[in-house]
Amino acid sequence: MAARLKEKYHKEIKQALQKELGLENPMAVPALKKIVVNMGLGEATQNTKLLDPLVADLAAIVGQKPVTTKAKKSIAAFKVRAGMSIGAMVTLRNEKAYEFLDRLISLALPRVRDFRGVSTKSFDGRGNYTLGLRDQLIFPEIDYSKVEKMKGMNITIVTTAKDDNQAKALLKHFGMPFRQGA
Repeated sequence: MAARLKEKYHKEIKQALQKELGLENPMAVPALKKIVVNMGLGEATQNTKLLDPLVADLAAIVGQKPVTTKAKKSIAAFKVRAGMSIGAMVTLRNEKAYEFLDRLISLALPRVRDFRGVSTKSFDGRGNYTLGLRDQLIFPEIDYSKVEKMKGMNITIVTTAKDDNQAKALLKHFGMPFRQGA
């Protein structure tokens, strides 16, 4: 079964974007390339057992096994040595990326407390968008009773857009709830 958002992209969004952006070549229309979900855990330096629930939560949220990220260099002030596990990340492509984006927009973001929309200032200049979330409980896959510690995450949406305006138009068509007037 194809992802709902991917079908919508190919049937409706692609043609609408081509008209809106004034692109002649349909291959130049921006598309979703991948989504990178990253969870860092600073306290893992003192207690490596904290990393297991983090990895389990991330796997439940994205439906794919995450890889643990390791420190590149030692930082004495943070008690971090090179090679220590300090977080977990997942790269989602194709169907899984579309399914995750669909769940993020339609289920998770509306569950954020006092949600007024996501910032329009989080584009990087190359058509990629990064979103920071404070806790993992907004995802319905997480069992509230089993969570000992709130863990935030960064979600980077990588598109084939040439600039921020194209990427913003693409995400708007996907249904990303951008903050009004920002």
